[in-house]
Amino acid sequence: MLYDLRHSDLRVRWLVTLLLATLGTSYLFGAWMVALYAGFSPRKVAETYGPAGEAVMAMQMPPDTTMVTERPVSMAEMGEEMHHVDRDLLVQDTHVHMPMYAVIAAALSVIALGLTLPRWGGLTIIAVLFAAPWLDFAGMWLTKLASPRFAIVTLAGGWAMALGYTIVAALATYQMWWPQRPHPLTPSPQRGEGERNLRSGGMRP
Repeated sequence: MLYDLRHSDLRVRWLVTLLLATLGTSYLFGAWMVALYAGFSPRKVAETYGPAGEAVMAMQMPPDTTMVTERPVSMAEMGEEMHHVDRDLLVQDTHVHMPMYAVIAAALSVIALGLTLPRWGGLTIIAVLFAAPWLDFAGMWLTKLASPRFAIVTLAGGWAMALGYTIVAALATYQMWWPQRPHPLTPSPQRGEGERNLRSGGMRP
């Protein structure tokens, strides 16, 4: 542990709390956006990022000459609107979002460094935080270039991102704002014992 977030200054704990609250709110709206455009099932993700959607979009282009007819259309016939991300848009999304996800992962990792955790626990949390965006965009690109079956990799990246944030936010909030009570079997020092030890130059055997 490089520093102790549990016993840090009130201003530091307040800063970390507001940062976690802001990131948590953005994650909620991010999940809402994913539900609107990509979905949380492998099939929906494959339709959004796979190459098949580009062929469908190309087939929907109107011909040079058209004939207009009118007839009643029900909502069931209209179906769901399909949102598809082509290669150019995926290049733009990767360029914009990968650095942003890296900054968020770094901020959460710095918070994790101040938590009371074993070394392997801190290493695991940091690995999960940075693996999430790699899985997310690797799944998108593999779905588009290789096979729709890789859509599950994108879903794994999204869940890893949510898991990493939840662990850091829960541990940090608990350790910063819930004071630790001494164990009932741990004897508390008697009043005046500390002063006597200082005057005597050390602890008595």
